[in-house]
Amino acid sequence: MAEREHLTHPFGPLYDERSRVLILGSFPSPKSREQAFFYGHPRNRFWGVIAAVLGEDAPSSVEQKRAFCARNRIALWDVLSEVEIAGASDASIKNPVANDLSPILAAAPIEAIFCTGSTSGRYYRKLIEPVLGVPATVLPSTSPANAAMTFERLVDAYQPIADVLLRK
Repeated sequence: MAEREHLTHPFGPLYDERSRVLILGSFPSPKSREQAFFYGHPRNRFWGVIAAVLGEDAPSSVEQKRAFCARNRIALWDVLSEVEIAGASDASIKNPVANDLSPILAAAPIEAIFCTGSTSGRYYRKLIEPVLGVPATVLPSTSPANAAMTFERLVDAYQPIADVLLRK
């Protein structure tokens, strides 16, 4: 196992004044930190899943992903701003520090918050929900480490995002 290191989140949130859904990961993986963008591991299924639930083709470049989120009124951020972590292992996280979500919530008409994975959901409920008083829906992780979830099952699980974004 890789040695645990202290890291600070290396890039900011993605949102604008039209964002209606906030999707939160736990902390960026090494590949995401390398790209300075969310869900950057090539085998992470997030972009394919979210595109499928919204009836679009999956974006591939960071620019396409930014445009996809803007077009679909999706905000992205992570629950944690600082961690001690070994590699990409969420299970190894120690001494987590929460991100401040209030700037996003003040700037955008967020209707629902979703956490991608149990780690994100656990830290949201422990560190953020008591402060904000806003519950989040915890969805299964799209990480390649969550091999038990098929792509089809993930698409079904992520349908609540489409339910919010596609309602009139």
